[in-house]
Amino acid sequence: MTDKAFEAIEKLQKQQNDPLLSLRLGVRGGGCSGFSYQLDLDHEAKDTDHVFEKNGIKVLVDPKSMKFLEGLELDYFESLTSRGFRFNNPKAKSTCGCGSSFALE
Repeated sequence: MTDKAFEAIEKLQKQQNDPLLSLRLGVRGGGCSGFSYQLDLDHEAKDTDHVFEKNGIKVLVDPKSMKFLEGLELDYFESLTSRGFRFNNPKAKSTCGCGSSFALE
Protein backbone atom coordinates (compact mmCIF):
# COMPACT_ATOMS: atom_id res chain seq x y z
CA MET A 1 0.00 0.00 0.00
CA THR A 2 1.39 3.34 -0.99
CA ASP A 3 0.85 6.51 0.99
CA LYS A 4 -1.33 7.82 -1.85
CA ALA A 5 -3.60 4.76 -1.57
CA PHE A 6 -4.06 5.29 2.17
CA GLU A 7 -4.72 9.01 1.56
CA ALA A 8 -7.42 8.10 -1.00
CA ILE A 9 -9.13 5.83 1.54
CA GLU A 10 -8.97 8.59 4.14
CA LYS A 11 -10.57 10.96 1.61
CA LEU A 12 -13.39 8.43 1.07
CA GLN A 13 -13.94 8.26 4.83
CA LYS A 14 -14.25 12.04 4.99
CA GLN A 15 -16.58 12.20 1.98
CA GLN A 16 -18.82 9.58 3.58
CA ASN A 17 -18.44 11.25 6.99
CA ASP A 18 -17.57 7.81 8.36
CA PRO A 19 -14.11 7.36 9.92
CA LEU A 20 -14.81 3.65 10.51
CA LEU A 21 -14.97 2.75 6.82
CA SER A 22 -12.31 0.34 5.61
CA LEU A 23 -11.38 -0.63 2.08
CA ARG A 24 -12.01 -4.30 1.30
CA LEU A 25 -9.73 -5.63 -1.42
CA GLY A 26 -10.44 -8.98 -3.01
CA VAL A 27 -10.00 -11.15 -6.06
CA ARG A 28 -12.85 -12.85 -7.90
CA GLY A 29 -12.97 -15.14 -10.91
CA GLY A 30 -13.96 -13.29 -14.06
CA GLY A 31 -12.91 -10.31 -16.07
CA CYS A 32 -11.34 -10.47 -19.48
CA SER A 33 -8.09 -12.02 -18.18
CA GLY A 34 -9.44 -14.61 -15.74
CA PHE A 35 -9.39 -12.84 -12.36
CA SER A 36 -10.57 -9.39 -11.38
CA TYR A 37 -9.83 -7.12 -8.47
CA GLN A 38 -12.77 -6.16 -6.30
CA LEU A 39 -12.89 -3.04 -4.13
CA ASP A 40 -15.65 -2.39 -1.61
CA LEU A 41 -16.17 -0.32 1.50
CA ASP A 42 -16.77 -2.20 4.74
CA HIS A 43 -17.24 -1.40 8.41
CA GLU A 44 -15.95 -4.57 10.02
CA ALA A 45 -13.07 -6.96 9.58
CA LYS A 46 -13.96 -10.63 9.73
CA ASP A 47 -11.97 -12.86 12.10
CA THR A 48 -10.17 -14.46 9.16
CA ASP A 49 -9.29 -11.22 7.32
CA HIS A 50 -5.77 -9.94 6.88
CA VAL A 51 -5.80 -6.34 8.09
CA PHE A 52 -3.34 -3.73 6.85
CA GLU A 53 -3.47 -0.50 8.83
CA LYS A 54 -1.76 2.87 8.75
CA ASN A 55 -2.79 5.83 10.91
CA GLY A 56 -6.11 4.14 11.73
CA ILE A 57 -6.98 3.52 8.06
CA LYS A 58 -7.60 -0.15 7.31
CA VAL A 59 -7.48 -2.36 4.24
CA LEU A 60 -9.14 -5.76 4.63
CA VAL A 61 -8.28 -8.85 2.57
CA ASP A 62 -10.00 -12.24 2.85
CA PRO A 63 -7.76 -15.33 3.06
CA LYS A 64 -8.70 -16.73 -0.37
CA SER A 65 -7.82 -13.44 -2.07
CA MET A 66 -4.60 -13.07 -0.09
CA LYS A 67 -2.87 -15.87 -1.99
CA PHE A 68 -3.36 -13.91 -5.23
CA LEU A 69 -2.38 -10.58 -3.68
CA GLU A 70 0.84 -11.37 -1.82
CA GLY A 71 3.42 -8.87 -3.06
CA LEU A 72 0.77 -6.60 -4.60
CA GLU A 73 1.37 -2.86 -4.50
CA LEU A 74 -1.85 -0.88 -4.36
CA ASP A 75 -1.40 2.72 -5.47
CA TYR A 76 -3.72 5.61 -6.23
CA PHE A 77 -3.31 7.99 -9.16
CA GLU A 78 -4.96 11.12 -10.48
CA SER A 79 -4.56 12.56 -13.96
CA LEU A 80 -6.41 15.14 -16.02
CA THR A 81 -8.78 12.51 -17.40
CA SER A 82 -9.01 9.80 -14.75
CA ARG A 83 -8.27 8.71 -11.22
CA GLY A 84 -8.39 5.48 -9.30
CA PHE A 85 -6.53 2.67 -7.66
CA ARG A 86 -3.71 1.02 -9.60
CA PHE A 87 -2.66 -2.58 -9.04
CA ASN A 88 0.95 -3.67 -9.46
CA ASN A 89 0.81 -7.43 -8.95
CA PRO A 90 4.08 -9.35 -9.44
CA LYS A 91 2.13 -12.64 -9.64
CA ALA A 92 0.15 -11.48 -12.68
CA LYS A 93 1.48 -12.95 -15.93
CA SER A 94 -0.77 -10.70 -18.02
CA THR A 95 -3.33 -7.98 -17.50
CA CYS A 96 -6.14 -6.51 -19.54
CA GLY A 97 -6.10 -3.01 -21.00
CA CYS A 98 -8.14 -1.53 -18.15
CA GLY A 99 -5.75 -2.94 -15.55
CA SER A 100 -8.46 -4.36 -13.33
CA SER A 101 -8.23 -8.00 -14.37
CA PHE A 102 -5.26 -10.33 -14.62
CA ALA A 103 -4.14 -13.86 -15.45
CA LEU A 104 -1.72 -16.05 -13.53
CA GLU A 105 -0.68 -18.37 -16.35
